[in-house]
Amino acid sequence: MSIPILLVDDEAIDLEWLRRRVVGSGLNLEVAGTANSGFAALDIMRTKTVDIILSDIRMPIMTGTEFARKARELNPTVKIVFISGHEDFGYAKEAIEVHAYKYLLKPVADDDLFRTLNELCSVIDSERQQEQAITETLTLASAELVVRWLESGEELSAESPVVRLLEQLTRNGAAACVIELDDLEWKLKGISEEERAEVLRGTFRAIHRYVESVSAGKLFSLKDNRLLLLSVAQQTVGNLEGVLAEVRAKTDFTVTIGAGSPVGRAEDLKMSYREAKAALQAKWILGKNRLIPYTPYRTGESRSTDNIEEVLEKLLEDIMAYDLVAIDDGLLKLFNESVPYSGKQEVYDLIIRITSGLHARLQKQNENLYEVLNWESQQPEMLFHFETVHDILSWIRRRFFELSELLYMKGQRQKRKLIQELMKYVEQNLDKKMTLKEAASHFGFTPNYLGFVFKEDTGEAFSDYMTRVKLERVCELLKDPTLKIYEIADRMGYMNIIYFNRQFKLAMGLTPGEYRKKHKI
Repeated sequence: MSIPILLVDDEAIDLEWLRRRVVGSGLNLEVAGTANSGFAALDIMRTKTVDIILSDIRMPIMTGTEFARKARELNPTVKIVFISGHEDFGYAKEAIEVHAYKYLLKPVADDDLFRTLNELCSVIDSERQQEQAITETLTLASAELVVRWLESGEELSAESPVVRLLEQLTRNGAAACVIELDDLEWKLKGISEEERAEVLRGTFRAIHRYVESVSAGKLFSLKDNRLLLLSVAQQTVGNLEGVLAEVRAKTDFTVTIGAGSPVGRAEDLKMSYREAKAALQAKWILGKNRLIPYTPYRTGESRSTDNIEEVLEKLLEDIMAYDLVAIDDGLLKLFNESVPYSGKQEVYDLIIRITSGLHARLQKQNENLYEVLNWESQQPEMLFHFETVHDILSWIRRRFFELSELLYMKGQRQKRKLIQELMKYVEQNLDKKMTLKEAASHFGFTPNYLGFVFKEDTGEAFSDYMTRVKLERVCELLKDPTLKIYEIADRMGYMNIIYFNRQFKLAMGLTPGEYRKKHKI
């Protein structure tokens, strides 16, 4: 911020000389005004802030020193530099009496003037920094007192330094609003403490700038990287919607805001603050990146547990059956009832019930839930970082979809391996009269299950497959002219040559002999 300077001299030429030297100095100075008398200079000071006065000490009617005394009454901290062409001890003595910063003799060399002005700028900058530090310290102390009072059972005494502030804020009504950054742990994960602090400072600065730009109220810092806004009651909703939009647009975060009821008295702000915190807790149910006004809790309602075991059992069956639609329906029944879960622990207890039941069911099939899900790298503790039921539901849905698909793919691979082993077994025993029952017994399955799996994988009934591969082997053997037809029939397990000929013709449309003639064997 520039430093305002007032130039005073009854000689127009000398006054213009001063103005040009100040403007061309390159220093952070702004000419607040020029005056040719002490009276005119005082009029300027009554309407404008002046930090430095550069004045002739000998002027008619009101001397420079008389003007300086009156100027000090308007601004006790103003810095005064006298310029005079009269080398007289009396004037110097008067300058000392009014605590002038310096006394310069005309004609003033540019270097002397610039050196003096530069020294004054440094002094004023230093004073400003000290004043700002003191103001910030007082502001921080007052803010700490306000927050401490809101969060404690203490009463404010009339002499408390924050009473006037709170009374001013509530004069036209005010509401306490708690602002919380969403997904803070997730978004700052893996960065250093210094980077984390810088990101938070930048985000909070954006909120502060917006609140100040629209005069939304007074901001205070709370624990756990939250902010408290004591908002003007009539403008609360608009102000808070603006904060939501500003954070979305200017930062990498979103915020959720809990708003208490507007109050008209300072002592009632405690109630509004409690309501704001209670409203923010509803983020768990209602979701984030939004404004949540306080609503009294509905009593007399509780969750029904009549069919929860039935829903859980059906959900586990659907996971095993790779029915993703049914899995989603089951989770929605558990998590989206008309009476929502009141807290995280209740949801965590439900998740433990689901995973425990699923793990027990998988163990019966020689599977391990945590090995299948690779839960070494995806620790269940991560659930405790989620901020809403919706976040937890989304994570559980993805994991259960993944589990169901993994189990399905694993089952498909196991079935494929079984079918391959069954086909190999059939090829090794083509010379025997094999039935589905005998094959199922060999592999330790029921005939119905093995027949179903075989048909599902190959699209062919087991009996049809047996007949087909046996005939393919017969055709290969018929191509060997050294083998008699009855020898081939005997080798392939046909005890009756007539039955062999009939079965071959039924499948191929010609007898074994006709087959050899056709292929010139």
